[in-house]
Amino acid sequence: MYNKTQETVKFLKSKGLTQLDFGIILGSGLGGLVDIIEIELEIPYKEIPNFPVSTVEGHSGALIYGEIEGKKVVAMQGRFHFYEGWEMSEVTFPVRVMKFLGIDNLIVSNASGGVNPNFKVGDIMIIKDHINMMPNHPLRGANDERFGPRFVDMHEPYNLKMIALVEDIAKQKNIPVQKGIYLALQGPTFETPAEYKMVFLMGTDAVGMSTVPEVIVAKHMGMQCFGLSVITDLGIDGHVEEVSHEAVQEAARASGKNISELVKTFIANW
Repeated sequence: MYNKTQETVKFLKSKGLTQLDFGIILGSGLGGLVDIIEIELEIPYKEIPNFPVSTVEGHSGALIYGEIEGKKVVAMQGRFHFYEGWEMSEVTFPVRVMKFLGIDNLIVSNASGGVNPNFKVGDIMIIKDHINMMPNHPLRGANDERFGPRFVDMHEPYNLKMIALVEDIAKQKNIPVQKGIYLALQGPTFETPAEYKMVFLMGTDAVGMSTVPEVIVAKHMGMQCFGLSVITDLGIDGHVEEVSHEAVQEAARASGKNISELVKTFIANW
């Protein structure tokens, strides 16, 4: 894994990806965030050594390099999911590459189902913590100290100063935001009413099929993380409705303008 990571990093550096400030992972329907990037280079995943290729509609499958507010960023337009059949090491491989490219700050985004009765479709939730219910752990197996320590401290998975800054920005710009705990399940099925109820009773506010593996590996690598969820469907007890991947993408896109404004201003001020 280390050798593969270095091979990929060498390839990307040869393309000019150096002196980077932020890594960004774009969730379902949130590919429009690339509109705020002054794009210098777009590299399809299939051209990057050792990169998997996303198989999910709404995940374009390209690495975007450019600037946001004068800061150099690399954005994943399309992430990899465990439910697609990738190993956890493959799902999280891009995060390791980002760190070796010099990135210390990771922004993650996703579309998720809200279980908090105070939430509504289209809400933006700042992720303050998570619960990992994936059936495999991204750090399972022999540990390579060149990546990070065997036992990783997770007392602050999402950076508190980053959260405070985005809350201030949201207040200044009159963008409504929620704050909550995200729970990760394998998928690819959306949850049953009983499963949504379980998620709520576990003390969480939203559920999805991604994000947590990447954040765990980012912490393993010593990176700072910030996360946003767009609530694209509701799983509130007694009010669980039919949901589709297309509807999730559409709901995420509808919140795109506010998400983009938050991310752009956050990057400018961090």
